[in-house]
Amino acid sequence: MGETMTMAKALNAGLRRALEADPKVLLAGEDIGKLGGVFRITEHLQRDFGPERVVDSPLAESGIVGTSLGLALRGYRPVVEIQFDGFVYPAFDQIVSQVSRMRFRSMGRLSVPMVIRIPYGGSIGAIEHHSESPEAYFAHTPGLVVVTPGTPLDAYWMIQQAIASDDPVVFLEPKRRYHEKGEVDLTEPPLALDAARVVLQGGDATLFTYGPLVKTCVEAALAASAEGRSIEVVDLRSLSPLDDAAIRASVERTGRAIVVHEAVRTLGIGAEVAARIQEGCFYTLEAPVLRVAAYDMPYPPSKVESAYLPDLDRILDAVDRSLAY
Repeated sequence: MGETMTMAKALNAGLRRALEADPKVLLAGEDIGKLGGVFRITEHLQRDFGPERVVDSPLAESGIVGTSLGLALRGYRPVVEIQFDGFVYPAFDQIVSQVSRMRFRSMGRLSVPMVIRIPYGGSIGAIEHHSESPEAYFAHTPGLVVVTPGTPLDAYWMIQQAIASDDPVVFLEPKRRYHEKGEVDLTEPPLALDAARVVLQGGDATLFTYGPLVKTCVEAALAASAEGRSIEVVDLRSLSPLDDAAIRASVERTGRAIVVHEAVRTLGIGAEVAARIQEGCFYTLEAPVLRVAAYDMPYPPSKVESAYLPDLDRILDAVDRSLAY
C-alpha cells in the first residue's frame, strides 16, 4: 500500500503512527503544538493527542533536552524538536555529556530511548543560525545514533525506527527537501535504521552522500550517464554507525569513490568515509577518494549560499577528476 506525500507529511505521519502505537511516546519542542512547528511537521498532533503528549515547551533548548532525558530514564520515549539546526548548541552539553553517556556510565543498567529531531542544511534562504550542518559533532560522540533521511519513504519509516530504538538518536531532517514528494510504502520499512541504500547502480564510480544531497547526486549521475558514464549513488542514511559493508561493496564494484555533503570539508563525515575506504578497499581503488563539500568558513549570507554549497557542477567536476586517473 503506497501513498504520495512530501517529506514533511511523511514525518508527520510517522510521528502520528508512533504516538498511536505507544502511549509512552511524547513530543516536546518550541511551537510544536498549536502552530505545528515552524515547518508544520507536528501539525494537528496536539489537537489529536492532547497537550500532555505534544508539549509546547519554553524557549530553552538545554531545558527541553534535559527534561526529556529525565523522562526517558523514567520509561517514556520523548521526541524533541530543535526548531533550527543553529539552535541546538545551547543543548550541546546535555546531548554529548549526559544523553550520550548514560548507558555507558550506568554499565548498561540505564537506557535513553529519546529522539532529537533537528532540521538542518541550507538552500532555504535563511538568516544566520538557521542553516547549519552540525552532523559531525554528533557522529563524533560515542553513544549517539545519528541518522538522516533523503526521501519521504525513509522519513516515514526512519522516524518510527528511531523512536523504537533504546539508544538516543539524533535525527537530522534536510529542510530543503521537506516539500518534495515521493512514494511512501506504508506496509513495512524497506531497510534497517543503520543500513545504507544503493539509490542508483553504476560501474565507473560511486557517489556517497546523505540527506539533502541525495537528490543532487542522483541528478549528477543522470547527467553523467548522458556522457556514457555509469555512476553509482549510495545514500548513507546512517552517519553513526556507518554501514561499512555497503560502502565496501560499492567501492569493490566501481573502484572509485567520491563523498558529497553540505557540511564543511575539514573533519566532516566525508573524511571518515574516505579513511574507511582507504583502509578497507586499498587494493580495489583505481583513484584517490575525493570529497565535495562546503568551504571551510562560517555559513554565508543566503544570497551567496548557492556558491558555498556543493552543486551539480562541482559534483560532476569531481567525477571527471576521479575518472581521469
